[in-house]
Amino acid sequence: MKENEISVLEQYDIDIKSTRRIRGAVLCEAQQGLFVLKEMEISEKRLPMLYKLYTHLENMGCDKVDALLKNKEEGLSGTSEDGVQYVVKRWYDGRECEVRREDEIIAATRNLANIHRVFQEPIDFGEDAQAFIIEGEDTQQEYSRHNRELKKVRAFIRKKVGKGEFELAFLKHFDPMYEWAESARSRLQESQYDVLLRESREKKTITHGEYNYHNVLMQADGIATTNFEHFHQDVQLVDLYYFLRKTLEKNRWSTSLGDKMLNAYSAFLPLGEREMEYLAICLSYPEKFWKVANSYYRSSKAWISMKSVEKLEMAIRQTEEKKHFLETIFSFHL
Repeated sequence: MKENEISVLEQYDIDIKSTRRIRGAVLCEAQQGLFVLKEMEISEKRLPMLYKLYTHLENMGCDKVDALLKNKEEGLSGTSEDGVQYVVKRWYDGRECEVRREDEIIAATRNLANIHRVFQEPIDFGEDAQAFIIEGEDTQQEYSRHNRELKKVRAFIRKKVGKGEFELAFLKHFDPMYEWAESARSRLQESQYDVLLRESREKKTITHGEYNYHNVLMQADGIATTNFEHFHQDVQLVDLYYFLRKTLEKNRWSTSLGDKMLNAYSAFLPLGEREMEYLAICLSYPEKFWKVANSYYRSSKAWISMKSVEKLEMAIRQTEEKKHFLETIFSFHL
């Protein structure tokens, strides 16, 4: 472990026995239990909000979370000798949710619904909270922006001399993929999304912000949920959509798995017609196609890796699988 990391741990009242590196952090085994040391990922002003979020979860019975630990001075972060700020969080002896194990995915979906139910209870973030609680972007505006970006990428590639494999594949499949994108934007505009958004803002419902299988730790006695740093106020279905998409992309848009995930969530928080409509529209948007195109546009473009080509081909190849999924589960036709 680096000297600057040791200097941070010395600011906390924990007795370290051993340390080892894990993804993006240092795992610390201490007399008091397991902890992780990691660089602070949110602003210092938002850190007290995150602490109160964890406190709310624990008070409501969701105590298997990577709650922030206060240092010896009752602060929420520690500063290394080179000025970098770190946090210390409670951790768990578990493994990441296996995306291809149906039982674990279903359990993780139930866990998300339970967290959402807890987040529907008012959280006292304090008087200054509104200045530091992030509000999620209106999905209609997000899709309009993404669609403009897709057209910008096409215009750039059309003018490019010496098109490679990526550029040729993008142009070949642009029209049908853009049609999906425009259809999603149009349908969302005609849906009851405005009602869902208005209700979420009135109730100030909180989302995890990055709920995926990496942030779900499976243990013998339950599930630990981690990395709430991206929490914000939004329609909670955004979390469910994200988890569905990330999981189903890895499982070839399995209708059986998707149906079971929706049923698992709905057992805690019922999904009505407008909720199902919103999920169907979001899942219909060619997110992966846009993401790969946007990454290409923001890169140097001088050299395109084979991985980028493979991701683009995967996004295109999964289109028919996703189309079948939407028709079967949601009776949603493009």
